[in-house]
Amino acid sequence: MSERPRFHLAFPVHDLDKARAFYGGVLGCPEGRSAPDWVDFDFFGHQIVAHLSLNRGAWEGANEVDGDRVPVRHFGVIVTPCKFREISENLTAKKIVFIIEPHTRFSGQAGEQLTMFFSDPSGNALEFKAFSDERMIFATE
Repeated sequence: MSERPRFHLAFPVHDLDKARAFYGGVLGCPEGRSAPDWVDFDFFGHQIVAHLSLNRGAWEGANEVDGDRVPVRHFGVIVTPCKFREISENLTAKKIVFIIEPHTRFSGQAGEQLTMFFSDPSGNALEFKAFSDERMIFATE
């Protein structure tokens, strides 16, 4: 097992078949265990669990971040710049609509990063980002 801890995230979806098609098919996340009302995915080495929920929660708004309206509730992963470009090209080819198009945020500043936001079929917002210098992940200056 990796010395680096892995996160576990459970989140609601409205349709498990669509979740499987999106996380497994579009994002390429291998499926793990499942039951009639949930399914595990290997989300870039982390465990996420799509739980069937027919309740539709309220959208929680957005905050301004370097000129973008970032969804308050979101999750995602930090990948290498090469992997970021590969994923963004794949999403574009599959006609995924971006909430925030792939671009560089905080250009020339501490924390400079590539970022993009998009939603799964249940409306869960995801952010994928990449840093050319990993020291910038938690940089304050």
